[in-house]
Amino acid sequence: MTNTEQRPPASGPARPIALITGVGRSIGIGAGIARRLAATGWDVAFTYWTPYDRRMEWGAEPGAAASIEKELAEAGARTAAIEADLTDPDAPTRIFDEAEQRLGGQVTALVLSHAESVDSGLLDTTVEAFDRHFAVNSRASWLLIREYGLRFRGAPGTTKDTTPGTTPSPTPGTATGRIVALTSDHTVGNLPYGASKGALDRITLAAAHELAHLGVTANVVNPGPVDTGWMNDELRETLVRGTPLGRLGTPLDTAHLVGFLCSPEGQWVNGQLLKSNGGAAS
Repeated sequence: MTNTEQRPPASGPARPIALITGVGRSIGIGAGIARRLAATGWDVAFTYWTPYDRRMEWGAEPGAAASIEKELAEAGARTAAIEADLTDPDAPTRIFDEAEQRLGGQVTALVLSHAESVDSGLLDTTVEAFDRHFAVNSRASWLLIREYGLRFRGAPGTTKDTTPGTTPSPTPGTATGRIVALTSDHTVGNLPYGASKGALDRITLAAAHELAHLGVTANVVNPGPVDTGWMNDELRETLVRGTPLGRLGTPLDTAHLVGFLCSPEGQWVNGQLLKSNGGAAS
């Protein structure tokens, strides 16, 4: 796991810290979410994995992590770009360690936007591909959520006093921690991706209940078809025709919803699978 040079701290009041996974390309959904959170007062740690982009048809984007860091810093955020292989079960602990060390505080919001996605169906999916999708999309997400739950202690002033050695409990009715996971229901012809994202849904929605005592909300967002450079013209036209608003989604569309869920105003939305897809048919 490697990292780029940390940007200097922003001046002014302390900002909460968001950890966003899967921010490997400047036109990706993860990058859009990072920009939105930076613009609305968050410091941002993010992960990326260049070897994945390199083996995909779009290829790796040279200098993407540094470029995204620069944009976030210009919005006033402190940043930490962390390259991490999420097939490694030890990666989540190291990611949290590095994010907390470099940004000087606990992670308040965890946004899971990473993915392994290589198209294959019921008959041609290999065991290796199936296992790799579940390792990245399901197991790593569980381990990241678990690590978050083991570390999160609430924002200052939102927890009750407790005796030494016990876990603080949130003030009744407050929720300061956030988990948001991005999912997909595209399983036909994309079996390991869709199935492993389905498992991600269940893991995240369980966190809404199992981490409630910490003052944490957990939601899943299905952004629908978002054009980040992976669609061909035929697919793009088909998807546009199937969307009542007559266009495809953008990373900013997803980022607006994630930003709301991470805001104080979003704390009453919990344990939900939300579709942000312009009304596109499944």
